[in-house]
Amino acid sequence: MGGRRVGPVIQDIFEYNADWARRQTQSDPEYFHRLAAGQHPTYLWIGCSDSRVPANTITGLAPGEVFVHRNIANLINEADTNALAVIEFAVDVLCVKNIIVCGHYGCGGIRAAMHETGSDTIDRWLDPVRDTARRFADELLAIGDEDARLNLLCERSTEAQVERVARLDIVRKAWERGQRVAVHGWVYGLEDGRLRDLGCSQPTPAATRTS
Repeated sequence: MGGRRVGPVIQDIFEYNADWARRQTQSDPEYFHRLAAGQHPTYLWIGCSDSRVPANTITGLAPGEVFVHRNIANLINEADTNALAVIEFAVDVLCVKNIIVCGHYGCGGIRAAMHETGSDTIDRWLDPVRDTARRFADELLAIGDEDARLNLLCERSTEAQVERVARLDIVRKAWERGQRVAVHGWVYGLEDGRLRDLGCSQPTPAATRTS
């Protein structure tokens, strides 16, 4: 059945890529040479896989400035070797200064956690969100509007992930050797495009800081 195309087809993406690469080279002939020489990001971004929340775009950071890990509902699970490997590489090899855990309002993963999805894999993955919902049940149930309640759960879940990251041996050992790396919790608004600091940062402990 015919109809208007609602997005690019595969060939469009290759054509866009070729045009983008050409424009980058024209405006900065050394651009790709610098990127190929290595990365030195200051930030590790742990965000949601939602296609509407691209880390580089919403932060205004260029390629090479932010190391990115994304999954459904921006969760940290100590059994998730993928996430742990990303964090270890970012901290131990790239020596990032800041780990940002960023949730977003209107998160489908947060909403799904409050309902049965019919998928054992997804439901198991979202268990930490349900744990957070139980932890803050009184606060959440006091909010009548469902969207507002889910947005608060998004904030509380993001704060919980900041706590999880700060408890990881990877981060603790970095602090013990005097490495400066702070963990931050942010939330992004799809409706206004703004980032908000949740005020739950975990800085490098003062006793372990080096110059």
